Amino acid sequence: MRHFVTRLSMLVIAVALSGPALAQPPTPDTSAPPAAEEERSPWLLVPMFSSSPKLGTAIGGLGAYMHTFDKDSRVSLFGATYRYTSTHSQIFSAFARTSSGADHHRLVLIVAFGLIKNDYDDYLGTGQPLQTDDDLKALAGRYLFRVKGDWFIGGQGSAANYQVLGATAEDDLALEALGIRGFESAGVGVTLMHDSRDNEDMPTAGWFLNVNNIAYREVLGGAESFDAYRIDLKTFWKHGGGHVLAVRQYNWLTSDAPSAAQGTVILRGYKQGEYLAPYMSSFEVEERLSFHPRWGATLFAGVAGLYGEAPVPLERSTYPTFGAGVHFVLKPKERMNVNLEYAQGVQDNRGVYLKLGYAW
Repeated sequence: MRHFVTRLSMLVIAVALSGPALAQPPTPDTSAPPAAEEERSPWLLVPMFSSSPKLGTAIGGLGAYMHTFDKDSRVSLFGATYRYTSTHSQIFSAFARTSSGADHHRLVLIVAFGLIKNDYDDYLGTGQPLQTDDDLKALAGRYLFRVKGDWFIGGQGSAANYQVLGATAEDDLALEALGIRGFESAGVGVTLMHDSRDNEDMPTAGWFLNVNNIAYREVLGGAESFDAYRIDLKTFWKHGGGHVLAVRQYNWLTSDAPSAAQGTVILRGYKQGEYLAPYMSSFEVEERLSFHPRWGATLFAGVAGLYGEAPVPLERSTYPTFGAGVHFVLKPKERMNVNLEYAQGVQDNRGVYLKLGYAW
């Protein structure tokens, strides 16, 4: 699912216990709002939007149901997203993210289906325009177990039937010449994670580390055997009475991967899959400002580097980005926000995004 990104920003919410019941019922207060109005809804409905010259325009929405399995676990989410783009692409995904057993067990499941129509002005930096029609079917899952403190171990797996077809015969020839092709993949791997963030989606303190791999193998039903490794490190510092400084360093490394499965630029403002290489590393810094209990802003900058023998020689190896945005906190107690951002890259790469939660 590389040429089009449907990101799911899924929030985790802390639940407060209600106070003790009164021995005698109080006299009704007609001026107070009904209790049902004070209770938070278990449903989450958020619009989604993105637009840029290379990304096109995509509109859609996310709907999810929240449920708490026990008082010491985080809120679990069960939901779905849908997007329709100006290139007439459609993607539907359903997801579940659960926390149970006093947050000792975490499970993530995602299934996606889509018809993705890409229109590249400069594919892989070759200067050649290219149109593709991609059929996507994918399933992925991850299980984590808390072993001690903030450390988790677990396993993950994914399977996809991803076909990349040129929109015209000329585009098919271009894909063949570039060595880009669709493939069936199936793989399993292991995960090591540390998570001391005070909140998963609007953190103000703590750090996060995720080291994982997926070994894609023909014996599991895939068309090719190759390996992918990811290392994701994020840290957060609260300062100035509500502001947060966030830093992320991310690595995507592949071994013997086909062209369409190699590392790509994952920064805001860039289209995933347009620039490819065996290895990708990125670094981002983001200042999250708080002006009001509900309103705030983001200022961010970052750079990604592609290295290794790329399927097509690239004009450049580094890809910077910078941008800003505003966010509105839907529920201050649960720390859920809607975020609108603009990102500017190089070579006419830029984008506008409206989504649930921060970018990372």
